[in-house]
Amino acid sequence: MNFITRIREARFWPMLWKEFIQMRRDRLTLLMMTGLPAIQLVLFGYAIQTDVRHLKTVVLDESRTAESRALVAVMINTGSFDLVGAVADRSALRDAIESGMANAALVIPPDYQRNIKRGRTAEAQIIVDAADPQSSSSAISGAQLAALARGATIVAERYRAPPPIDMRVRPWYNPEQRSAVFIVPGVIGILLTITMILITSTAIVRERERGTLEQLIVTPIGKPSLMLGKLVPFVLVGYVQMTVVMALGKLIFRIPTVGSIPLLYLLTVPFIVASLGVGLLISTIARNQVQAMQFSFFFMLPNILLSGYVFPRVAMPLPAQWIGLLLPLTFYLNILRGILLKGIGIGQLWRPTLALTVFAVVLFVVSVRRFSKTIE
Repeated sequence: MNFITRIREARFWPMLWKEFIQMRRDRLTLLMMTGLPAIQLVLFGYAIQTDVRHLKTVVLDESRTAESRALVAVMINTGSFDLVGAVADRSALRDAIESGMANAALVIPPDYQRNIKRGRTAEAQIIVDAADPQSSSSAISGAQLAALARGATIVAERYRAPPPIDMRVRPWYNPEQRSAVFIVPGVIGILLTITMILITSTAIVRERERGTLEQLIVTPIGKPSLMLGKLVPFVLVGYVQMTVVMALGKLIFRIPTVGSIPLLYLLTVPFIVASLGVGLLISTIARNQVQAMQFSFFFMLPNILLSGYVFPRVAMPLPAQWIGLLLPLTFYLNILRGILLKGIGIGQLWRPTLALTVFAVVLFVVSVRRFSKTIE
């Protein structure tokens, strides 16, 4: 009770209470902020898949032998290819790929089985539609795995000897290699970024457009207390969104939660404050709600592309990696995936936590100062 009494006696309490009342009255916005996590989680979790499998494949089998059929079977068994038909010649093969009927084609020459029986290297060709690099790289990897597997089988059958090298791969943290395990935790960061920045910036600009913000400025409430009172409700909304996404991710996508959930909630505070600081900074620049939304979406696009949410940062050019270091989401994703998937603690996460804390302090201070100058 003593803590609650102190909160009610704080200078920002009237502003905080006003925001809760206004949020309760604006039921559409409140519904969007609480219902949006479920919709986007299902959308992103099912739609964004980084492991490309079941590529539509046609076969040009000029050998028509038992060995060529065995090779086709091995290719299909990798899971990377789905046989959609056979073609008679190269012209039909080209037509199948250009029309979109197939993404890949397997070409087996006439002397394929003859070379195997003579102890020579038998050649086969995989043609892929490389307009989509991710699909083509999956096809290339699948074809190489199939060739290695079939080659090892032939050697074992002919020489009655095991393969000279047995490389066993053991993937940690995501042994099933499911895209959802990588994507869904990042949805938490994306949703918090959208809500904290977009809703905060437009809400403050809306107050300015209605003339109510200037009325609040002339009250005895100080400007830092005024901003704190306006932003705290959004912190609570952010935690509601985070809880919804984690619960649905566990229920629908079986996302593991290996580490400490209380630690994750604690380390989320600087990220939320940093995102609120960005939204507040946008509100000092934008003159109306349309501009606030435009600035917000302009900031969100690099977050999705350069933070490591979908694409690995190590594969990006150095300038893109440097830009990614200026985004709070880059560091928060390390915290999310580190705690949820790896179960690591603050001892391994102090660097991204420190970076987020610096972001939070700098952005909030700069935003409040710019806000004061703008209102005056």
